[in-house]
Amino acid sequence: MTSTSDLEQLAEIELQKEEEEEEEEEDKMCVTDGLPAPPSSTFSPDSSHPYYDVARHGIIQVCGDDNYGRKLIIFSSCCLPPSHQLNHQRLLEYLKFTLDQYVEMDYILVYFHHGLRSSNKPSLKWLREAYNEFDRKYKKNLKTLYVVHPTNFIRIVWNIFKPLISHKFGKKLTYVNYLAELRDHLNYEQLIVPPEVLRHDEKLRAAQKGGPPPSVKTPPPRPPLPTQQFGVSLQYIREKNREAVIPPVMSQTVSYLKDKGLRTEGIFRRSARVQLIKDVQKLYNLGKPVNFDQYADVHVPAVILKTFLRELPEPLLTFRVYNQVQDILNVESSLRVSRCKQIVESLPEHHFIVTKFLLCFLHMVSQQSIENKMSSSNLACVFGVNLVWPRHGSISLTALTPINIFTEILIEHFHNVFGSRSPPAQVTP
Repeated sequence: MTSTSDLEQLAEIELQKEEEEEEEEEDKMCVTDGLPAPPSSTFSPDSSHPYYDVARHGIIQVCGDDNYGRKLIIFSSCCLPPSHQLNHQRLLEYLKFTLDQYVEMDYILVYFHHGLRSSNKPSLKWLREAYNEFDRKYKKNLKTLYVVHPTNFIRIVWNIFKPLISHKFGKKLTYVNYLAELRDHLNYEQLIVPPEVLRHDEKLRAAQKGGPPPSVKTPPPRPPLPTQQFGVSLQYIREKNREAVIPPVMSQTVSYLKDKGLRTEGIFRRSARVQLIKDVQKLYNLGKPVNFDQYADVHVPAVILKTFLRELPEPLLTFRVYNQVQDILNVESSLRVSRCKQIVESLPEHHFIVTKFLLCFLHMVSQQSIENKMSSSNLACVFGVNLVWPRHGSISLTALTPINIFTEILIEHFHNVFGSRSPPAQVTP
């Protein structure tokens, strides 16, 4: 039987071997292409960030939600600086600081392994301490850990840690050999993928095919069904549903949750079975009736509501207001409510009506926070990224703060923000 120390030595040897092979590949690329690899993307958090010394490297990012409403957190090894330039204890504290904002809800971890080297690798002792630091609070709501581009080093390290890892936690690990495989599980366009990882993936796919890598772009979308509810615009839904101002998915989920979910602890923080959500979406898209009572799980309509918002081609708050939302941190605290009111009142009428309907309901949910534990702040963490996002690119970790603050104000100060504008077609939950 191989001892732990032998396995640790084997892991180090394997990592060095992988580095040598990669350096040989890079040398070949330099000879054939004659061009240096483009630099990594830069990441610039606010210098007042409590963990600025770690955060500035962009090692950890939060990228919104996956396809089923679970928060998506990324760890990129290639962003790790050399070990002598980074305090790994601070890295651990920063990881916990980030996760603490989301561990009360279901979440997903994506680990980009490419770029881990002898020079920037945390010690195995540190890994053990890190695993022990993450108690049940962190492990319970982690739904999947995707390890992207695994190597023999990863598999050896996994064997070292096997005695410490519970069977239940072990089942959460999923190896992903190519980035394209993530499309089956996540909103790939939301992912913040470092350039080094993209280039490495292209090389792997080229080697697999024996030729240039195939495109990872999705095929062109089919025309939507007349009954389609997910992934189509508010305008399309209105036209196909007898001019219904509130989309049927929203009116039905909100109505059900208002009656049966307002006092449910952690409502909107939990996910539901993935296949169940797909089945409900299919029913809606085919124009068939949905009876949430038959699922006996109040989290199903909650996830369906978030999924509907996330799959809109243009966010409910529109692309136009994204930069205005990002600027909310530059507004004095005492003036933020009136600024949020200005932004919301500038929305096109249909978007305003639907937004007011949703936020009125979320305000109701927050009013029951003693029982459901969903304060305005907690609801903002869940809904912010589903209400507004940029036209191009992903939402970075630093962009989340103003989005969450903006959303919290809309929920907490609902009557002040939305009270002045009441279009004739306005509907209340």
